[in-house]
Amino acid sequence: MRTHRLLLRAFATFAMVLGMAAAGSATVAADVVMDTVPVGNGPIGIAVAPDGKRAYVANNEDDSVSVIDTGTNVVVDTVTVRDAPEGVAISPDGSFVYVANALDETVSVIDTGTNVVVDTVTVGDTPQAVAISPDGSFIYVANALDDSVSVVDTGTNMVVDTVTVGDTPEGVAISPGGSFAYVTNNFDDSVSVIDTGTNMVVDTVMVGNGPQAVAITPTGTRAYITNTVDNSVSVIDTGTNMVVGTVTVGDDPRGVAITPNGKRTYATNFGDGTVSVVDTGPNVVVDTVPVGNDPLGVAITPTGNRAYVANLGDGTASVIAIDQ
Repeated sequence: MRTHRLLLRAFATFAMVLGMAAAGSATVAADVVMDTVPVGNGPIGIAVAPDGKRAYVANNEDDSVSVIDTGTNVVVDTVTVRDAPEGVAISPDGSFVYVANALDETVSVIDTGTNVVVDTVTVGDTPQAVAISPDGSFIYVANALDDSVSVVDTGTNMVVDTVTVGDTPEGVAISPGGSFAYVTNNFDDSVSVIDTGTNMVVDTVMVGNGPQAVAITPTGTRAYITNTVDNSVSVIDTGTNMVVGTVTVGDDPRGVAITPNGKRTYATNFGDGTVSVVDTGPNVVVDTVPVGNDPLGVAITPTGNRAYVANLGDGTASVIAIDQ
């Protein structure tokens, strides 16, 4: 009888473990591509409106911006801009979209109410990325071929300052408090930190090889930088401006975005058509999502339930359903 009871207990324990495992596997689901949206030719930059209702995609090869209705994932408008648009940023109130035109040395200003270009701002040589301050007062434009950042007053749409940074700036992000702009310098493996109060570089952080894009956590405590040559993401502590982590991702990472809760970082891997999902707690890759060909820009909805990825090679935007 004792042996019988022990066998029954062992069996019950085994069954309980199996049940727990089954329950666990039922609740764990990887991020998946839920939709693919045809856009223009050569999509590079992408941004989602603050209300989450529209995504704006800069199509480099046909000088246009595709406007995606995120409810239906259908392109509802196409806006003609200047030559070779790349970076995209949207004002905090959602009224304007700013598009950096790399081969035209300009930024197009789109009124989102009409989807019409209402102004064009001349900036530096080969503008590639654009970021907007949290209060919407200024945009910062990274100009790759003259090693500068143009500061534009959005009230007048005029350049009010020009900041010299490192060699070939390609990415820019502004801290949530608006005090600092972080600029990636692709050819000298560094990040310039600009004090937005003085528009002066106050620090330079050495990162990986070929830094391109940068995103800052919602708390402002960390900056994540994609390094295209060494297939990594550098993590900067913004309090000390020191690299506190390096995450190996896929082949030739380019774009980067962080979820609104700060728990996940999404890095697009241009070389292998995937997106690496990084858990920002331990800073490890927890998922790899296949998307379209040559993914570049990535943006996440305000609710954090979708990521939109611009695929340069096949003229599409992949829509990733984020496992929350």
